Amino acid sequence: MLKRKGFLLGAVGGLGIASTKNVFAAALGQAPLAGLPGSNDRVLVIVNLQGGNDGLNCVVPHGSSDYYRYRPQIGVAKSEVLAIDANVGFNPQMGSLKGMYDKGMVAVVQGVGYPNPDHSHFRGTQIWQTADPVGYGTTGWLGRYLDAVEAPNANLFNAVAISDVLPEALIAQKTDVPAISNLATYGLASDKNTATSAAFASLSGATGERFTSPYMSHVSEIVDHARRGSQELPKLIAGYKTQASYPATQLGRSLALAAQIVGSKLGTRIIYVQHGSFDTHTGQRAAQDRLLGEFSNAMAAFYDDLAAHGNEKRVLTMTFSEFGRRVGENASRGTDHGTASPLFVVGANVKGGLYGQAPSLTDLDNGDLKFTTDFRSVYTTVLEKWFDRPTAGIVAGTFPTIGFA
Repeated sequence: MLKRKGFLLGAVGGLGIASTKNVFAAALGQAPLAGLPGSNDRVLVIVNLQGGNDGLNCVVPHGSSDYYRYRPQIGVAKSEVLAIDANVGFNPQMGSLKGMYDKGMVAVVQGVGYPNPDHSHFRGTQIWQTADPVGYGTTGWLGRYLDAVEAPNANLFNAVAISDVLPEALIAQKTDVPAISNLATYGLASDKNTATSAAFASLSGATGERFTSPYMSHVSEIVDHARRGSQELPKLIAGYKTQASYPATQLGRSLALAAQIVGSKLGTRIIYVQHGSFDTHTGQRAAQDRLLGEFSNAMAAFYDDLAAHGNEKRVLTMTFSEFGRRVGENASRGTDHGTASPLFVVGANVKGGLYGQAPSLTDLDNGDLKFTTDFRSVYTTVLEKWFDRPTAGIVAGTFPTIGFA
């Protein structure tokens, strides 16, 4: 017998649910949608560099002697840096992204953070995803955007998280968002076994159970719609032909799927992917260099693919990480949890270049960088300049926009 607890905790594999209203709308066999009005069919791709990416070895302050004083073992040699100018440059593994930067497609926003930073992975991630450094909200900033624009309930794919679980950034009150780790596993784990599938069907339709709940019929509805959704997505993107050579990495596969979703014009406004972990407490150079190289190469392939289909101007990509790292290296040739870090904004419509002030290496806060750009300014710019949407009700407070969009 399949028990309710077993189903609810373990039967939904590769599927995230972001609200309880009109979950997974029934119109799954729909024709491709043109996108939401008023935003020119634009898509935002979020890349979470999870684990806390070290900004100082990513965008390297090679013009600073203090950088090399703090990092005698793990610092990137000046001769290796892919220089942007006399002060900063890209990690040597980021040649593909540097090429995009030279074409004006990459904005580097320096010193991004927030007041009274938190060094916890969990809390730091929550702050970035809810856009609330003080409170503990129940919705994400992107989920609030989807609710604000009244994303059509008839569309299952208003946003898609290419991840194992739904990120907090996409949790909404009224809009449902699926989390899809990959197409092969998207769906219900119980469907892979005839016995458990039949047992759940019997359980969900039962009326004489000792335990009853007003939500049971709703759970059954979710299961039905999720099952059909997992069947429809491969059909909806089947006509897309990839035109780039993606690296054989998880991020490469995720961005390849993202390009399929964009190119199939399903009305998707936001796609979330993740890469990492960048939690480099030990042996940082090898680990971070590899991850940055994978990110750089995957981004180049993604935009080559988009360009081959005429979609490169429709897509803006923004990275984030829950925090940067400490300025000084530790005894294990790594770095510990820190604060401010650069982020990247990428796209054919981006006004490339350096934005914001690089944090000082001589004026530290107990060994941490002092942030110079509030992350909510980046969010405000994306909302107002890319999506043409006021921030009221999405990002609390007023923050200046940045010139990359």
